[in-house]
Amino acid sequence: MLVHRVPRPELRPFVKTLWASGAMVTPGAEGAARELVLPTGAMHLVFRLSDDPLRLFDSVNDSVGRTIHHAVVGGACAAPYMRDISKPTRSVGAELRPGASEVLLGVPADELAGSHTALVDLWGPSAVEARERLLEANSAERQLDIFESLLAARLPRVRALHPVVAHALGRLAMNADVGEVVGETGYSHRRFIALFRREVGLTPKLHCRVLRFHTALDRIGVDRTASWADLALAAGYSDQAHFNREFREFAGITPGRYREVSPAWTRHVPIRSTT
Repeated sequence: MLVHRVPRPELRPFVKTLWASGAMVTPGAEGAARELVLPTGAMHLVFRLSDDPLRLFDSVNDSVGRTIHHAVVGGACAAPYMRDISKPTRSVGAELRPGASEVLLGVPADELAGSHTALVDLWGPSAVEARERLLEANSAERQLDIFESLLAARLPRVRALHPVVAHALGRLAMNADVGEVVGETGYSHRRFIALFRREVGLTPKLHCRVLRFHTALDRIGVDRTASWADLALAAGYSDQAHFNREFREFAGITPGRYREVSPAWTRHVPIRSTT
C-alpha cells in the first residue's frame, strides 16, 4: 500500500509531495534483489521504518555495498543509483522543492547534491527521535500527520525561494534558454549559477537536462510502444542519437535495455541476477 498526500499549506513552498508505504517492493520487481533508481533532479527525505537501513551499491559487481542509515536525505542528482530491494520496506518520505534544503535541513542544496546523507548528520539526535515517533504511529495517515508536523516545526517565520531562482525555474520549465534567463535576472552569469546551485543543487543546464530526461520517462510511461525517435523529438532532444547518449548517462542503461525490463514504475528499474 502506498499513500500520497499534498502537504499542508505552510509546507507547500518547500515540499512537493509526501508519501507513506506499507511493507512493499517496487511493482514488477518481485524476485529482484536490486534496482536502479533514475534521477528526477529533486531532493528527497525518507525515513525507513523497517529494520534494514538503506543499502547502496556502486555497481552490479559490488557484492558488499554500503549502508547509509534509516533516515536519509537523497540530494538532487543527475545519475542513477543502485539500491538493495531484497526485502520489503516500509517508509515515510517527501519530495522537496528547490529552496527547501536550507530551510528544512540547514545546509545548501549543492552541499548534498549527488549523494545520500544520513539525516542524523544534519538534524542530530532529533532525527532518531523523529523516526521513533513515526514507528509508534499505527497507520499511514497518522505517520503522515506526524511527518508533516515534524517538517512544519522546522520552518522559520519568514523564508522563501530566492526570487531570481523562482523566476528562472518558471522560465526553464518552459524550455527557455539559460543564457536568456540569466540576462533577464540582471545578475552576472557566475552569481546566478551560484544562487541557482545553492537553492536547487544542480547547475541550471544540468537541471534542464534532467528535466528533459524526466519528460522522456513520463512519455515512455504513457506510450510504451512509441518509437525512440518520436519520443526523443517529443521530449525536446535534437535527434535520437542525442537522446541515446543522455539516456545512458542518466539511466546507466541503454533505452533498449530499459524497454526490455519495462519497469512498472518508470524511475525504478529492477536489476535481476543473470546467474
